[in-house]
Amino acid sequence: MAWEVTKALLVTRGPPELAIRVAPTSPEALQRLAERALTNDRITEAASLSEQALSGAPFSIRALRVRGLAAARNGETDKAEQILTLAGNWSLRDDPAHAWLVENRLRNGDYGSAFAHADTLARRRLEMQPGIFNLFTTAALNDPRSVSPLLRQMANDPPWRLAYLDYLYERDDGDAVLLTLATGLERTKTPFTRNELEKLYLSWTADRRYLALRTVRGMLRRPPFSPAVVNGDFSADPQTQLLPFTWRLGAAPGLIAEVAEDDLRPRNAALRIDYDGVGSDIFADQVLMLSPGRYLLRGEGRMESSPVPARITVELTCVESGLRLLTYRPEAAPGSSAAWRRFQAPATVPTSGCSIQILHFAPDPGDAPASTIAWFDNLELNPLAQ
Repeated sequence: MAWEVTKALLVTRGPPELAIRVAPTSPEALQRLAERALTNDRITEAASLSEQALSGAPFSIRALRVRGLAAARNGETDKAEQILTLAGNWSLRDDPAHAWLVENRLRNGDYGSAFAHADTLARRRLEMQPGIFNLFTTAALNDPRSVSPLLRQMANDPPWRLAYLDYLYERDDGDAVLLTLATGLERTKTPFTRNELEKLYLSWTADRRYLALRTVRGMLRRPPFSPAVVNGDFSADPQTQLLPFTWRLGAAPGLIAEVAEDDLRPRNAALRIDYDGVGSDIFADQVLMLSPGRYLLRGEGRMESSPVPARITVELTCVESGLRLLTYRPEAAPGSSAAWRRFQAPATVPTSGCSIQILHFAPDPGDAPASTIAWFDNLELNPLAQ
């Protein structure tokens, strides 16, 4: 009994050369020795030993893999394809078989199958993901036939999806693939999530990729270009919207900017700004994509408290040039009523150098603190007849 236990340990864990002496017909010993022979480039020996192992254990994944890889090294590509496909189908965990299948099917232009095997590897082997992601990206950039198979894999929402998107942001040529994925996945069951799309928008805004930004927003309509001001009535929670095409609320010492229920108009949400009069942080802003032309900003505002003149302005500015297109300062007179008042201000977007704009509520700080509490609501920016 003790010998049988020792023998089993030698077969499974001992040196392959010793294991085969102890159990010359054991499929386990034969496949281990076959693996050693393949590693040492003794291809004929590896093929023979793996066939012997398969005669006793026809479902041995390891023996199948060795036989297939030996055939590949002998130039028997068709035979290797058949054997390694069988090994890969029987075990999703047979990484060497899947790796060879990926390489061989890429050579044959079979992107669908190659990417399916690459998916198997990416799910199991984190250290292989950079190489697999490079494979996906290189194929997508150089062969249009690879795009549909890549979209199919991404539409399955694999666990490596976010890691692949992050990888693309690190590549200088990743934007083209990001654009392809964002637009292509929109027609699937798993379009870009809010977080995925927001990251894309913010990244391209920061990198001044305005043409690509306009292209993807126009194709997805998330959000549409009309209305020009998104959530101008503040009825939607900004946290459910897509930055930078919605309100980004500032937060700093001496400043509170929030969407709150208006105490004069119950059940009506509006932007409330509470400002100490000395800070320089932006209260709220939103990126716009207006075409060249004339516009009119309309809205409502009221001042609960304010010095004269008010230390707050509404501004529209070109992002590229910094050109200020519009400035509106709310009226604040001593003893004035806190009632809502309508306001309007014109703006003209130039034909060049202003493909993207920012609408913001900005401070105009003074030398000494002076409390300002202001409300804004129902903002619209509409084109005027040319």
